[in-house]
Amino acid sequence: MKVTVQHNQKTFVANLAQPLDISLPVANITRAWYIPPPIFTPVRLGENWVGSIAEGGDVNFFDITFNPHAHGTHTECLGHVTKAHESVNQALPASWFVAELISVRPQQKGDDAQITATEIAQKRKYGQIDALIIRTLPNVADKATQNLSNSNWPYLEAEAAKQICASGVQHLLIDQPSVDQEEDGGKMAAHKAFWNIPDAPRKNATITELIFISDAVADGLYLLNLQVAPIENDAAPSRPVLFRMDEERVG
Repeated sequence: MKVTVQHNQKTFVANLAQPLDISLPVANITRAWYIPPPIFTPVRLGENWVGSIAEGGDVNFFDITFNPHAHGTHTECLGHVTKAHESVNQALPASWFVAELISVRPQQKGDDAQITATEIAQKRKYGQIDALIIRTLPNVADKATQNLSNSNWPYLEAEAAKQICASGVQHLLIDQPSVDQEEDGGKMAAHKAFWNIPDAPRKNATITELIFISDAVADGLYLLNLQVAPIENDAAPSRPVLFRMDEERVG
């Protein structure tokens, strides 16, 4: 099935039969923030009932203990950094967005690697968009399988987040555990700049972290489907899926 999308007075075509899933699952693979792996435990009721077919039960019926910020791809709203409770389930009433994927090489500054406003501005090509997706280089395969705790990952400088906010981008996606530095003394500068806190907080803007984008997926314009687990929390597991947008040719 193909759909047409209008963007910047041009018509693009996206093939919904060719999805590109850029999410990482809640599983015992990628994690961050010094949190142990998620725990999957079969429910036990009394002495005779167990929710595990492997252990003799009739069905599989597991409890899961996990942290949405630490285990797999997740989407968060400004409630992540505000005193007031804000739910990402309420912040994302729509699920289809025009998105641009860019690959950036963080700049080394001492022991840190920063994604700069200059680098982002140089890579963006499509003007006004709903969502910006950032792939950091080098795009090593173990991004999708490693424990990122104590790794001092590349992060977004506050000025870059401010620039992205000012450009009208509502949804920011990145292949790191956070847009901010792993240890920043609690400043959360990039989060707050993107959500425009405290000046004019953007309640319907979201940040999605811990995605993974294969090198086979080229930079460019995409239709993004962003689905979030309906959990009333500042963050929840999510599944961003891309569909390549190609400009429609006439004649």
